[in-house]
Amino acid sequence: MHNNSNRSVNFLIFLIALLAVGCSDAPKEPLVIDNTPGVTRLYTGQTTQPSRNFFKKRIKNLFSHHDTVWERMISLYSFPEVDNERINAELSYYLNHPDYIARVQERAAPYMHLILDEIEAKNLPGELALLPVVESAFIPEAYSRSAASGLWQFIPSTGRLFGLEQNSWYDGRRDVYASTQAATTFLKGLSEEFGGDYFLALASYNWGKGNVGKAIARNEYQGLPTDYWSLNLPKETEDYVPRLLAIAKLFANAEQYGIRLQNIPNKPYCEVVNVGSQLDIDKAAELAQTPLSQFLKLNPCFKKGSTAPDGPHRLLIPSHRVQAFKQNLARLPYEERVDQRQRDEELLAEKIRQNELVAQRMRDDEERQENRRQREVIAAKPRYYSPTPTQAYKVHRGETLSAIARNHGTTIDNLRQINHLSRSTVNSGSYLKVPTTSRHTSIAKEVSKADKPKSSGGQTYVVKKGDTFYNVSKRYGVSRSAIAAWNNITPNGSLKLGQKLVIKGGAQQVASVSPTRLIRYTVKPGDSLMQLSRKFGVSLNDLRKSNPAVSKGLRPGQSIKILVDNSNRAT
Repeated sequence: MHNNSNRSVNFLIFLIALLAVGCSDAPKEPLVIDNTPGVTRLYTGQTTQPSRNFFKKRIKNLFSHHDTVWERMISLYSFPEVDNERINAELSYYLNHPDYIARVQERAAPYMHLILDEIEAKNLPGELALLPVVESAFIPEAYSRSAASGLWQFIPSTGRLFGLEQNSWYDGRRDVYASTQAATTFLKGLSEEFGGDYFLALASYNWGKGNVGKAIARNEYQGLPTDYWSLNLPKETEDYVPRLLAIAKLFANAEQYGIRLQNIPNKPYCEVVNVGSQLDIDKAAELAQTPLSQFLKLNPCFKKGSTAPDGPHRLLIPSHRVQAFKQNLARLPYEERVDQRQRDEELLAEKIRQNELVAQRMRDDEERQENRRQREVIAAKPRYYSPTPTQAYKVHRGETLSAIARNHGTTIDNLRQINHLSRSTVNSGSYLKVPTTSRHTSIAKEVSKADKPKSSGGQTYVVKKGDTFYNVSKRYGVSRSAIAAWNNITPNGSLKLGQKLVIKGGAQQVASVSPTRLIRYTVKPGDSLMQLSRKFGVSLNDLRKSNPAVSKGLRPGQSIKILVDNSNRAT
């Protein structure tokens, strides 16, 4: 009798302890939303009623047995019920794709018990166990356009922030065990940042804490509510929380919606085993008596044929195979854990890759130094702001932008600006625009030094009104490029009134050329530039250069200038 009394007392004490734990775990009362302008508004994402439900579910969970992971997950639900058209739209999509829901459950089977262990250990809402449905559709190898990877879709920088190592052997973002720990820690921290509001925490997980904070600040400034549903968010983040709430609602009411939940037992599917050193993946699968494809679904984090040389040295092994795996591993000689030839090849490949990275960094450093040197040279020279003619240049194999810049007397920055390049690398076989000014100037100087007018009987011509390269070259019987080279100018430029030109060849050269004369012609009705070009034997380009106003069209009675060759019979 005394023993029975003690048992009753002990049981009563146990119940009181449970109630105390439940009260401490229950969410805090919601913060009041103050609509007064300038006052900070916080929204916990929960109401008084959900808090009571949360407490009841926790107590119920302690005294109930869940046959499936879904029953266990639903018992941990604690999000407030929200009636929103955005949730209904997402729910409608899921209901119209029952085959997708079936596939997601099948993929989730190996991971759900492990995920729920972390959810429960950190006292997180059970709905978060379904976040991989939204993030990766429960595909641990999933990779997004923004370089996010794994079940929980960590980007590289955030993954490293939460201890998920990433190298050529191992990617912690695809480590189911490590990434689940990191994601639940991340979500827990975000919820605390936003006063227990998991909707804002989820928005931050998707869009970034800083961005959500700015959206809240904008609403505060405008005197608007600052809960998730009131913020101005990108489309992806706007759909993110409704998508999770919709899938959580569907699983909670599967029978009502006619959705079949697969019978996934509420027991560990796999266990973490530390193998102590590097081990071939296919050999590990053989020791675990598990098909390699199934083994890789549990361990998708290893990029090569073995675990990483420097660890981690843990593997997820199917629970019913753990004992056999440990026994087989203990019997395996240490030197047979890794195929030595394969390991040497992988280490050599890794060494080559590291050397290539070092060489690339050295090339980048050299390019930066060359670029800095070129900027210093340019800064020390007087600057002349004139248009720079360019020419096409084909990039040869192995050439760098710095070498091309050096060979063409320019800078890397100038080449990048001319070609609208966002970086300082170029592909072989591509074409670049390179300046011709420096090379042309040096050639012109060489021609000038070799053929000075004084020693070769040359003369100076003063440009008159209406003169062009064409008529001057015709008058003296020389080419445009020769005149340009003798005078250190470009052949496509324009001549200025009073400009002095050096012409090689002397008076005999001039006398042997038919002179030109200027005609002032009055435009008649029906005249066109083409007709006048043919009539007077001059080019359309020279007509336009001599008469800039004709670009707007000819008008009857308009007076235009035409430089014609006297030897032309048409004139």
